[in-house]
Amino acid sequence: MSVDADMEACRAAIRTGSLSFHAASKLLPAHVRDPALVLYAFCRLADDAVDEGADPGQAVLHLQDRLDSAYAGRPHDAPIDRAFARMIETHQLPRALPDALLEGLAWDAEGRRFDTLSGVLDYSARVAAVVGAMMCVLMGVRDRHRLARACDLGLAMQLTNIARDVGEDARRGRIYLPLDWFAEAGLEPAAFLRAPAATPEIRAMTDRLLCEADRLYARADPGISALPLSCRPGIFAARAIYCGIGQVLRAQGCDSITRRAVTTRTRKLGWLATSGLRAGASLALPQMATLYARPQPETAFLVEAASRDSQGFSRSDTLIDALARLRAQDLHARGLDRRSA
Repeated sequence: MSVDADMEACRAAIRTGSLSFHAASKLLPAHVRDPALVLYAFCRLADDAVDEGADPGQAVLHLQDRLDSAYAGRPHDAPIDRAFARMIETHQLPRALPDALLEGLAWDAEGRRFDTLSGVLDYSARVAAVVGAMMCVLMGVRDRHRLARACDLGLAMQLTNIARDVGEDARRGRIYLPLDWFAEAGLEPAAFLRAPAATPEIRAMTDRLLCEADRLYARADPGISALPLSCRPGIFAARAIYCGIGQVLRAQGCDSITRRAVTTRTRKLGWLATSGLRAGASLALPQMATLYARPQPETAFLVEAASRDSQGFSRSDTLIDALARLRAQDLHARGLDRRSA
């Protein structure tokens, strides 16, 4: 297939799979928008493969193979894979970044839960902050300060997603809220999963997560103001749309169990319009103290990886361990491990 056909397949994947990003991407300049659509299409494909497939562990191992092939310049014969391989080559995307995403998806496949907020941020760094770091690479931004703020924005967006999806995740047997918050509230996670309910305690946890997201949105703002001028409207729009989800959720009393926080098309259009104005007003020097603040501890490894020019990589020990566990589970399920022989 042609380059144009591959690109259209990526656009189609985003139109149906990520309405918020599709809306915000319209404000990005073309030289950033097209590779960003490829990036998000690959991330969407990967997320859906793990979330919706019959065998999440096998899906992660297959994604590892697809990443290996893309970085070797021999992508799988599929439009998004071909487009992703071209994007890797054009922008010299460090391999450690999509590897971090793969590790987060491996944690999902394992059904991992997190004892503390720091653990939730560790996970969010891999499945969301890494996208902020990769977006910076596509914009030609490689300095650590702006990368750190992009990671803050990714963390904030993921915490918003988790808050919005508490009920949906629970019905799928998943908990992303910190387990120590359940202990503080005197709730048993297993009991909550058996009968998800928007109790005052769960609503309070959801609001607490949104408050942490608010802190991270505020940390991210100076970094958005320091991006190339042509890129600011699109990133401010993405921030506004995701922050708006939190506003809707709060208006619902932080109940994401019995209903889902939905933003309307009219609201999205309003946020797109105001984002352009905000980008124009952000020409003044950003709040320097926040711009130069250290990255969150959970995202420091992403900042370091994205600030390098090399594609060379050495897989992290934690990723190697996660993949090894998934391979062992897959072999056991198929009766091919030694204990089953």
